[in-house]
Amino acid sequence: MNGIRCNHVSWRLWAAGFAVMLFAVLPAIFIAQGTRLEMPKNKYNVEDDVKLGREAAAQAEKEFLLLRDEDIESYVNQVGQRLVSAIPPEFQHPQFRYTFKVVNAGEINAFALPGGPMFVNRGMIEAAKTEGEMAGVMGHEITHVALRHATAQATEAQKFQIGSILGQIAGGVIGGGLGDIIGMGSQIGFGAGALKYSRKYETQADIVGAQLMAKIGYDPRDLANMFRTIQAQGGRGAPEWLSSHPDPGKRYERIEQEAKLLRVDSQRTRDTAGFRRIQQRLRAMPAAPKARQPGQSQSEPSGEATYSGRVEPPSSSYRQVQTNRVQLGVPDNWREFRGESSMTYVPEGAYGEKGLTHGVLFGTERTASSNLRQATQQYLESLLQGNPYLRQQSDSQSARIGGRSGLATRLAGRSPVTGRTELVTVLTSSAGNGELFYFTSIVPEEESRNYDSVFQRILSSLRFAR
Repeated sequence: MNGIRCNHVSWRLWAAGFAVMLFAVLPAIFIAQGTRLEMPKNKYNVEDDVKLGREAAAQAEKEFLLLRDEDIESYVNQVGQRLVSAIPPEFQHPQFRYTFKVVNAGEINAFALPGGPMFVNRGMIEAAKTEGEMAGVMGHEITHVALRHATAQATEAQKFQIGSILGQIAGGVIGGGLGDIIGMGSQIGFGAGALKYSRKYETQADIVGAQLMAKIGYDPRDLANMFRTIQAQGGRGAPEWLSSHPDPGKRYERIEQEAKLLRVDSQRTRDTAGFRRIQQRLRAMPAAPKARQPGQSQSEPSGEATYSGRVEPPSSSYRQVQTNRVQLGVPDNWREFRGESSMTYVPEGAYGEKGLTHGVLFGTERTASSNLRQATQQYLESLLQGNPYLRQQSDSQSARIGGRSGLATRLAGRSPVTGRTELVTVLTSSAGNGELFYFTSIVPEEESRNYDSVFQRILSSLRFAR
C-alpha cells in the first residue's frame, strides 16, 4: 500500500511538475488576453450584415479587376483564415463567411464588407515590409466585421437621421465604387469608399486586430509599423486606406500599449518565405492597371478618359444638398459623387477617369497645424505635389466661407485632360478637431466668366451645420 501510495503521489507530483513545465514553455500568446471589449450596441440582425455584404461583394467583383492567380489568392486566404480562427468566441458569428480576394490595383487599400467578404489590393501586399504588416491590416479589417461595426455605426447614426441607414451604407458600398478615385489629375478629386469608421471603432479594430495577430504568433507592433509604412508613401491621396480609417489619436502608442499585454513567442511570425515568394511573384507581373471608374466595364481601356466632348451648361435651377457638415445649393443638372470625407458636383461631360474639368468639390482634411494659414499651406503643398501642372498664383487672401473666416488661393496650369489653362480656386476654413474644410472650384480659363456667377451662388448658399 505504501508503495502504491508513494507511486500515486509521485505520479501526481510528476503531473503537476509537467503541467508547470508545459505552462512555462507554451508561447505567452496563450496567457495574456489583452484589453477586454464588449460588442457595440446594434439594432440590426446578423442576417442584415450578411445580406448587405453579399450584395456589395457581388457588385465589387463586377467593378474591380481581380487578380486571378490561384497561388497568390491561396496564400492570402491562408493568412486570412488563420486570423479568423483567432476571433474571440464572443465575437464569432456562425452566419459569417470570411472570404479573401486580391484586387489587381496598385493603390494601398484593403476593406472588409459586413458578413465577411474582404478585398485586398495588390498594392497593399507589395507595400508591406513583412507578412506581419500585411496580416495586421487584414486583422484590423476582420475586426470591423466581427464586431459588426458597419451596422453598429448605422445604429448610432439613426439617432440623428431619418430613413434607412442600411440603404445609405449599401449605396456607399455598391454605388460608390469602393475606393476608386476620380479626380483632377491624381489628388484633386473624390474618393468613394465603402465606409468611414468612427474613431471609436478604429480604436477597437486596432486593439482586437492586435490580439488576433498575437494569438497566431505575429508581433502586434507590426500593425503599427504598417500604419507607418502607409503614411510613408506620402501625398494626400496616396495612403487611400487611411482616408476611410481615421487616426483615433495616439494610434501607435495605443497599439504599443496593447502589444505589451500580449506577449508573443520569441519565435514569432513576422516574415515568411511564402510572403517573400508572393511579393516576388507580384513584382514579376506587369504593373497594376489604374483604378477604374465605377461603372466602367472591365473590357474598357483603363487609361482612357470618358469625356463627352461637350459640357452641359449649368442649370438655372438649384437643388439643396446637405452633409453632416454643410448645406448648400448646386445646379440641378450637376451630378453628385460622394467620397469618404468629400462631395463633388460636376456637369455631364466634365468628368472622366483622368479627372474633372468643371465643377466644385468640398470636404475636410486632417492637418498637423491648428493655425489656419499653416494648415492651408500644408494642404496646398500636398495638392500641388499631386498635380504638378498647377502653380500657386499668389499668396492666400482673407475670405469668408459660410459666415466663417477663411482663406482663398488661386492655382492655375495647363490641364493634362484638355490641354487648356485651368483655373482652380481653393477656399479653406478651420473645421475644428484638427481638420481643415476646403471648397474647390475648377474651370477652364476661357470659360471662367460663365462659371464665376455659378460658383459665387454656390458659395453664398453654403452654411455650416455646426
